[in-house]
Amino acid sequence: MGFLFLAFQSLYMLLPALLANLVPPLFRKVNFLGYPVDLGARWKGKPLFGSHKTYRGLFFGITAAIIIAYVQSVLFSSSGWLRQASLIDYSAHNFVILGMLLGFGALFGDLVKSFFKRRVGVKPGKPWIPFDQLDFVVGALLFLALVYIPSWKVMLFLLVVVPILHILTNHIGFYLGINKSKW
Repeated sequence: MGFLFLAFQSLYMLLPALLANLVPPLFRKVNFLGYPVDLGARWKGKPLFGSHKTYRGLFFGITAAIIIAYVQSVLFSSSGWLRQASLIDYSAHNFVILGMLLGFGALFGDLVKSFFKRRVGVKPGKPWIPFDQLDFVVGALLFLALVYIPSWKVMLFLLVVVPILHILTNHIGFYLGINKSKW
């Protein structure tokens, strides 16, 4: 298996999680479900996650992941090449379940990271390398493991390359005015 093919397969499989992680900042000005996930609760004097982790972000992130999983399932059905390249057999898995697992997993990983980030005193939006770049990948892979476990090569690729891509996309989002920070 060539590196570029492995890269395509790995990123294509993780695409719902990648978009679930990318989408919440795009909807931060939408006046819908803007309540913090932790509802303002504190633990040992610090917020559980912070006011920027909202139900709105969960809703739009998971919805985006389900939509992408749907598109992937349609493409899987209609494209011979994509059927061969896909790591997941979309005909054997419900796209809603796949989207929910990957989307929720990515956002859950981000929430867990935010919990620990608050514990060590890192402010929201401030970099916490490498955890800011790995949280959603690890969460997505853990939840995806309920229905599909990728090869060690795929997992290694995702754990090494996605953090680099995450930094690049955050920088682009910052310069486009979508993200508040480069990280």
